[in-house]
Amino acid sequence: MSTATVIAIFAAFVLIAVIAWMYENRRRSHLLHHHFGPEYDRLVHERGSRRRAEHELADRAKRVKGLTIRPLLAGERAHYAELWRAQQIRFVDDPRGAVSEADRLVEEVMRLRGYPVGDFEQRAADVSVDHPRVVENYRLAHDIALRHERGQASTEELRKAMIYYRALFEDLLEDQPVTVEMHSR
Repeated sequence: MSTATVIAIFAAFVLIAVIAWMYENRRRSHLLHHHFGPEYDRLVHERGSRRRAEHELADRAKRVKGLTIRPLLAGERAHYAELWRAQQIRFVDDPRGAVSEADRLVEEVMRLRGYPVGDFEQRAADVSVDHPRVVENYRLAHDIALRHERGQASTEELRKAMIYYRALFEDLLEDQPVTVEMHSR
């Protein structure tokens, strides 16, 4: 075999490897964007880089995969659904108390499901893996709850917080979380 033939074969292998690598990166990006949706877009904007955001999202998925997340039992779901209804009724007479309790109920259900509930940002990151379509609601509700603690939230904002919390709460009560399969980079 001539040197030119060896170089051509080597170049063809390199080209095929580059094309395969590019295809896998696009596929991975598509899977992450499809799964995380608005959370993907938010993180790309926040990190200023698609690559950094995708790395973080893949790390989140890996972290949550290592947790023991469980669905609620039927009795637990019914119990917490009733507690939530009580807070919605309470909102009419005590919006501030209802929002504080809604925040606590969301955290309690997260803990019961198996999510670590220490730092808020870590909670939001963890829950974004299984509940990516409502995690932004959680962030918005939490922000309003923090402003409420400082006495800076209006009744209308508290009403919105209840709506935002309800979206995540209802998702958390569901039987199965959304799953994402990520392959190593």
